Amino acid sequence: MHVLTVARHLLSGTIIGALLLYGFIFWVGSPSEWRLEREHEILKQRYKILNQRLDDALDVLDDIGERDDNLYRVILQGDPIGRENRNALVKNAQRYDSLMSLKDADLVLSVSQKMDVIERQLYLQSKSFDEVAELCKNQEDRLLHIPSIQPVKDKELKYMASGYGWRVDPIYNIRKFHAGMDFSAEKGTDVFATGDGRVIHSGWGESGYGLCIEIDHGYGYKTKYAHLSKVIARKGKMVKRGEKIGEVGSTGKSTGPHLHYEVSLRGVIQNPAHYYFMDLTPEQYELMLQKSENVGQVMD
Repeated sequence: MHVLTVARHLLSGTIIGALLLYGFIFWVGSPSEWRLEREHEILKQRYKILNQRLDDALDVLDDIGERDDNLYRVILQGDPIGRENRNALVKNAQRYDSLMSLKDADLVLSVSQKMDVIERQLYLQSKSFDEVAELCKNQEDRLLHIPSIQPVKDKELKYMASGYGWRVDPIYNIRKFHAGMDFSAEKGTDVFATGDGRVIHSGWGESGYGLCIEIDHGYGYKTKYAHLSKVIARKGKMVKRGEKIGEVGSTGKSTGPHLHYEVSLRGVIQNPAHYYFMDLTPEQYELMLQKSENVGQVMD
């Protein structure tokens, strides 16, 4: 009888212990599950960090793509690749099906898609630079004619009065589109041709340009230099890049001595800040882009 009592207590204790252990594991989890959960949380945090770094990498690639499409290819008259084409996802929808059953599927899917976009962008950009290099080799004459330096030397500049875009007119005090870039400099400061070409206008210009010179560089490019105090290059003259063509003044509709400079391609006005690539280091070019965003009043 004593033995049966002991056995009964042992059995009861075993069952209760098993139930408690089962409950503990069910509600709290086993040590191996704790370890797996901790590893999963660490992995999730790493994925989040990777996701952020991929965003940063995409921003850099987008900036490179913008320069490629809107600067290098514009200058060399190549067709742009386009943001939509660069950022296109792989069109095989089933490619990501296996990821949808994973825990934190949205995060994993985001990382996978961004990796695919980066891989595509790197491939396209590599091919694009090969094409741009080929365009450069085959178009040495075009490069001589493309406007690519500042029309006034840096040491002669007082400051850049205003860049390209919508600005406040100094005379009428209304917002108007400023089709060029204004360089404030002393009267008589040398003005240089920014590319090889032929002078097609030299004298008084229309629309308040004052004394003005216009150069046809060929390949669809033209430049205009306005508000001069003196014109040196006469109509019909062939000029070389860096050759003096006139002097800064304040003729025409002007509020002070400065040079108004314009660039057009196939009749479409361009942002002149994109055409100083032979005259500036990358750091100076970045500074020039910042200056070109100047929203102050124009001088003409």
